Amino acid sequence: MFELFKDLWSFLKVRKKFWLLPIILIMVMLGALLVLAQGSAIAPFIYTLF
Repeated sequence: MFELFKDLWSFLKVRKKFWLLPIILIMVMLGALLVLAQGSAIAPFIYTLF
């Protein structure tokens, strides 16, 4: 798991693609939000945000 992040960071550093970092972070946060909303007690509150 950490090797993936290490490879991603080295790709961003070598190719000077630091503008991709905010996009990746937002996608990870939205994915975590969807996983949390899947079957938890806070799901109705998350659905009201969208």
